[in-house]
Amino acid sequence: MERKFNGVKTSKLGTEKMPAVVSVQTEERLKEVASIFEEHGWKYSIDLEPDKPENITDLEILLDPPKQTKVEKKIGRNEPCPCGSGKKYKKCCG
Repeated sequence: MERKFNGVKTSKLGTEKMPAVVSVQTEERLKEVASIFEEHGWKYSIDLEPDKPENITDLEILLDPPKQTKVEKKIGRNEPCPCGSGKKYKKCCG
């Protein structure tokens, strides 16, 4: 899912403003999933839909949040080359 910044702050998943929404097929599974939400203190909404496939994507996101990746700083053309030659990057390895 791609999210673009549009100037509006989005709420954190599992809070009052943005509860996690999941659907399960059985009452037994509903109790199991609800206990996981309660254990972590997340706000949630569970739909019991026996005729539809289970959808617990929001729970999976909360249990294993996406990791932020660190982007390495781009070398400027006029900066010294990182190879150690002493030349500008554009005249050496760039």
